[in-house]
Amino acid sequence: MRADARKNYDHLLTVAREVVTEQGADASLRDIARKAGVGMGTLYRHFPKREVLLEALLRVSFDELTARAGELEGSASPAQALTSWLREAVTVAHRYRGAIDSMVAAIADTESALHASCQTMRAAGTRLLVRAQEQGVARADLDGTDLFGLLGALAWLRDQPALAPRADHLFDVIAGAILTRD
Repeated sequence: MRADARKNYDHLLTVAREVVTEQGADASLRDIARKAGVGMGTLYRHFPKREVLLEALLRVSFDELTARAGELEGSASPAQALTSWLREAVTVAHRYRGAIDSMVAAIADTESALHASCQTMRAAGTRLLVRAQEQGVARADLDGTDLFGLLGALAWLRDQPALAPRADHLFDVIAGAILTRD
């Protein structure tokens, strides 16, 4: 990528992160381009679809969650490792309000720009779940798809103004339902 194109790409991502954090995943692409000081053609040249932009925004966070899962795999408490990672994953999903719909759909859609990133993140969480199950501290009837679904539900709860004040309590309820003992 040429230096000027790379500069535009990086600037667009920075601005998009701000706008999407403020307005949610359905933020106007026109607003992003306008705030970045570029035309729609430049935006679409780098991000031909909204999903491609979301993938670029989420990939960094998903990569961090994957690395974090690796760190947590070595912790003494598989239950704490799983709940810590899940809490961090919910925070990431909530940061990009409304992106959870695209994330959940991307798991099943191999053509989705988000598919690989979501699969990698789900695999990282699954490793923590399996470790907790092997230690007998997590329900044996859950799998990575279930964990990803619960992550989506918890992020959705945080997105709901009427439920947001209860989100931490509801997280604890769900975490308690996942774990068999701490």
